[in-house]
Amino acid sequence: MDAHYVEFLSMLVRWLHVIAGIAWIGSSFYFIWLDNSLDAPAPGSDLAKKGVGGELWAVHGGGFYNPQKYLVAPAALPEKLHWFKWEAYTTWLSGTALLVFVYWLKAGAMMVDANVRALTPLQAVGIGAASMVGSWVFYDLLCKSPLGRRDGLLGLVVFVFIGALSWALARTLGGRAAFIHVGTAIGTIMAANVAMVIIPGQRRMVAAMKAGRAPNPEDGQRAKQRSVHNNYFTLPVIFIMVSHHYASTYSHPYNWAVLMLIVAAGVVIRHFFNRKHKGVYAWQYPALGAGLLAIVAWWTAPHPLPLPPVVGPVTFNRVRAIIGERCVTCHSPQPTFPGYTAPQAGVLLHTPADIVQNSQRLYQQVIVTRIMPLGNLTKITDEERAVLAAWVKAGAKMEP
Repeated sequence: MDAHYVEFLSMLVRWLHVIAGIAWIGSSFYFIWLDNSLDAPAPGSDLAKKGVGGELWAVHGGGFYNPQKYLVAPAALPEKLHWFKWEAYTTWLSGTALLVFVYWLKAGAMMVDANVRALTPLQAVGIGAASMVGSWVFYDLLCKSPLGRRDGLLGLVVFVFIGALSWALARTLGGRAAFIHVGTAIGTIMAANVAMVIIPGQRRMVAAMKAGRAPNPEDGQRAKQRSVHNNYFTLPVIFIMVSHHYASTYSHPYNWAVLMLIVAAGVVIRHFFNRKHKGVYAWQYPALGAGLLAIVAWWTAPHPLPLPPVVGPVTFNRVRAIIGERCVTCHSPQPTFPGYTAPQAGVLLHTPADIVQNSQRLYQQVIVTRIMPLGNLTKITDEERAVLAAWVKAGAKMEP
């Protein structure tokens, strides 16, 4: 398929992914809030006799709402029953399609970094796919083990597992690809929780009621546990999905540890809101989250690696020649790098004016974080980086 149409299809899939993700995460946030905000009916009341475990009155958009939650199930099923599943399925399917378009089809540039590990594109894709499937299998086994009955300890073990996955991927793939595959692993766990546990359990409950049997309360308990897990995963996975904009995180020498600090911050901040829904304002949790993010800010502050001394005069013509050889294949109106139809991140470096205008960005990406060129596919040398750094520090002037 023509590269332009692949790029356009990628844009549409990204749009769909964002829309579906908003719907899924929004419903997750709402139902966790709802579940934590319900008031139990008075003993002996009509609601209690009906088996209602809690209810809530709310006003929104000019209307009054009265949602009720049954301890197990109502005495009779309503004629119309809404299932919350396609939000999750669409988010995962579109996200996986986007992963294929952006990373797997361009694995040589987007996933492989020879400075991390020498891999073929096919090996990199295989590692990425295995991380998604393997993460779900391991997580599901944990939840089904005796450990699954101890929520706090289970959560800690899952966190350690995500940390181990982050460490392994960061030592196998390029930083940006490592981060995104940690995110797709978590996203796969979340979607599989819905498809493999929550929805099947609800189907069994509905089938039991239609057959005149009492539903198995364990189905509801397992579904609730996985739903709560998904709720705690949301903030970390949202950060990971936008992390490719922030090179200071994924280009850090200890990027896996940086990621886990941010994941921990997301979890404790989410925990604050979950407790707040119950009327408990535990401010120590957002304070801890802010502290963890402050550590990340300090730890990821720029510390450029030393460069060799520059030999010879630093002229603009010399700078332009380096950029023309190492950067313009991706950063021109019509990139010549395979699979690219537009300048990456909208940055142009094909004219003298463009080079000067983007000099500070060039310095940040090529000298400070060194994430460019991607995987150093154009083989820029430290001597050439030193020339570019000296030119920017001297004022980035457009002189011969």
